[in-house]
Amino acid sequence: MPLKLTTYYRGSEIPELPGCNTFHSKELFQTYEATPGYTPLLVVASINGKVVAKLLAASQNNRRYFPPSMVKQCVVYGTGEYLDETIDKEAIFGEMLEHMTTEMLRHSFLIEFRNLENAMFGYKSFRQNNYFPVNWLRVRNSLHSIRTVEEHFSLSRIRQIKKGLKNGATVEEAHTIEEIRGFSKMLHHVYASHIRKYFPNIEFFRHMDNLLIQKNQGRIFTIKHKNKIIGGSSCIYSGGNAYLWFSGGMRKSYAAQNPGVLAVWAALKDAHERGYQHLEFMDVGLPFKRHGYREFVLRFGGKQSSTRRWFRFRWEWLNKLFTRIYV
Repeated sequence: MPLKLTTYYRGSEIPELPGCNTFHSKELFQTYEATPGYTPLLVVASINGKVVAKLLAASQNNRRYFPPSMVKQCVVYGTGEYLDETIDKEAIFGEMLEHMTTEMLRHSFLIEFRNLENAMFGYKSFRQNNYFPVNWLRVRNSLHSIRTVEEHFSLSRIRQIKKGLKNGATVEEAHTIEEIRGFSKMLHHVYASHIRKYFPNIEFFRHMDNLLIQKNQGRIFTIKHKNKIIGGSSCIYSGGNAYLWFSGGMRKSYAAQNPGVLAVWAALKDAHERGYQHLEFMDVGLPFKRHGYREFVLRFGGKQSSTRRWFRFRWEWLNKLFTRIYV
């Protein structure tokens, strides 16, 4: 049975596709496409006219690795979605990976695969395509076997939540464009103080509302004090799990309200009430480096485990150098 790969560069050309993985969906493609600075690409694998797998990648302008010059970094969440249990997933992934790598390296300096569900999946294919692995950490909270999300919180976290609410902070879900704009502006200010953190254009959240939130694939929470947005968080939902993509708060200006703590609590509480199995924090850092955000979220009762990320530079000599270091 011949495998056919179809590549989509425009959302208007993508037909309705099966699947429930938001990170490899038409909706997220269109969200990327409508956001300045992003260039998405969707690879769809089919056998005899039947879609069996999808892989979504998106390049973005990023100052993170080689400031101050602008470089394009391609990010892929997971290793794709597979829609037929009888297929050889590893083999199909290898075909999609090779094709996607060739396409994205034309305008991306670096490709990164992150948030892998199975750290061993695709190892052979990654190495054959000159990717190198870096050990990473993941943190996620189990929500399926607890009565309340606060059960595993540290006592200090519970005190901070109570203090924030007592001091006038309120937790709300963002619904209007004004609230989304206020959330984006606040969080952009918070992320701007951390040079190595990437934050998307406001259009990302506006189109996230139009394409993902209205289909229950995403949600934005705001923390307010006297009607001013002082904190917030953004979640993506996929395959029965919640993923905390962005969160933060104006902790220096509003220390008594603990907006950053309330932002994470709001996401956890809502995910539990809606019956999601887990909530995963999207970026908690390298295992051999202290990471303030990781220490912060672990006090919400999550468990950390080892995983990896895969990287591929456009320059072969740089790949060889990092392969010697990490492999």
